[in-house]
Amino acid sequence: MKRYFTLNPTIPKGDSSMKRYFVTTVLAAVLSLAVALPVAAQVPKQGGSIIVTYKDDVATLDPAIGYDWQNWSMIKSLFSRLMEYKPGTAELTPGLAESYEISKDGLTYTFRLRKGVKFHNGRELVAADVKYSVERVTNPKTESPGAGFFDSIAGMDAWKKGEANEVKGVTVVDPYTVKFTLSRPDATFLHVMGLNFSSVVPKEAVDKAGKDFGKKPVGSGAYSLAEWKLGQQLVFRRNPDYFVKGVPYLDQITFLVGLEPMTAILKLEKGEVDVAGDGIPPAKFLEVKNNPKFKDMIIEGGQLQTGYITLNVQMKPFDKLEVRQAVNMAINKERIVRIINNRAVPATQPLPPSMPGYDKDYEGYAYDVAKAKELLAQAGFPQGFKTTLYVYNVDPNPRIAQAIQEDLRGIGVQVQIKALAQANVIAAGGEPKKAPMIWSGGMAWIADFPDPSNFYGPILGCAGAVKGGWNWSWYCNKEMDTRATEADSMADPAKAAERAQKWKTIFTDIMKDAPWVPVFNEQRFTMRSKRIGGPDSLFVDPVRIPINYDYIFIKDE
Repeated sequence: MKRYFTLNPTIPKGDSSMKRYFVTTVLAAVLSLAVALPVAAQVPKQGGSIIVTYKDDVATLDPAIGYDWQNWSMIKSLFSRLMEYKPGTAELTPGLAESYEISKDGLTYTFRLRKGVKFHNGRELVAADVKYSVERVTNPKTESPGAGFFDSIAGMDAWKKGEANEVKGVTVVDPYTVKFTLSRPDATFLHVMGLNFSSVVPKEAVDKAGKDFGKKPVGSGAYSLAEWKLGQQLVFRRNPDYFVKGVPYLDQITFLVGLEPMTAILKLEKGEVDVAGDGIPPAKFLEVKNNPKFKDMIIEGGQLQTGYITLNVQMKPFDKLEVRQAVNMAINKERIVRIINNRAVPATQPLPPSMPGYDKDYEGYAYDVAKAKELLAQAGFPQGFKTTLYVYNVDPNPRIAQAIQEDLRGIGVQVQIKALAQANVIAAGGEPKKAPMIWSGGMAWIADFPDPSNFYGPILGCAGAVKGGWNWSWYCNKEMDTRATEADSMADPAKAAERAQKWKTIFTDIMKDAPWVPVFNEQRFTMRSKRIGGPDSLFVDPVRIPINYDYIFIKDE
């Protein structure tokens, strides 16, 4: 069922300098994505365990590094942040913060921490840990793909350049109070505090594990990592000291890796596993969806997602605008949508249709093979050229890659396909001049939070065009960065429409440079066993992919 929450912010009288937000306060929800049918009321039950399957092993559980759909929800459950989202929604609420205050000029955020929150190693979490965690994720040596999210914090530029020994904009006021001073108003800052990159980690655990912290994570989340047998399984165990009373409901989650998606579906049918983490194989989608046996096991929801092809502007011949425009015009998006059984709509721009700032009147690049050939000739490639397309090796991505290959052959471009494990594709994208083209399927961008800025900074902005980053087109337009900063400085809710308009023009202007081929916007389908309980919205949670592990439970038999 859909979950909505009443908003009731409390602003004390006589507080002229600050707006005060207490534990019951939430940011106004901008959208709710769950669209599944309502279910009978269920009472959460403590105990039990579930099994989740994946084809590939997890790349990392380090919140400063992990940035793919597979580990995103895992990291959410292992760590905690100042801000969180109400389960099954995109609605902000305090997490580690007991309360917070925002100055009238929007430049100062003061968070008061809950007392008694413990890391999995038993030590209490305090304000100094928040400061350390922000400085760790933004330290260039960490090579975090999320470092750019924190650029509005005062002193961040000097810190990143090595000109300061701390981020001056993060101040430990006392053990339970941390203050952030911004260099400019930032309409997204509370969302940033709810990102995985803002997860609070204990310095001693990071120092002890070193580069292996991603395999030996220590957080303060609902679960702790009990076991990781590489290539076989991971086991999460309930954290009895978790600060949210009664949560999580499950005692244990086992993530089995190495199972092909269709094998996982068959095991799910037999009751041997509980969640098919890779989803329903598109080639079998209609067969599974139309099977009466699976009717009550599939939950559908929308998502803020765009599937796209990146064109590396730093690699020849994609450094030429005409070549990138030609590739855009050569791709038959309608045919690709049919490959996935019409589970998506063709895309014209980076933003998905349900995102503020989407331009419904923008038509993008039309499918026009003749014009594409003409543009290639203008660029000096009348006979085409040879290139390489990287793709995640789970169906339907190789089939989509073959369709792209065939489309580009039609304009004389010979494409070699490299189908690799997800982690290897991600690594190639983050290496300078490594991957000329990447089909993002299986890693396609799903917004970290429901704001257009999230479709810019990490994947199209200069901050993401770094080693280990997610801007795989390596597109860096300083003018766009400036305009994006201006848009995100409009923190006044009364200017939301004006801000959305600014973002609209940013994205349509980016398409003039054609660093991407936006291909489609996909719906989300989660398949889970009948014994798992919880509102349907938890299984299509907009900020936890594939599901929200913290609030699901085993139903009474």
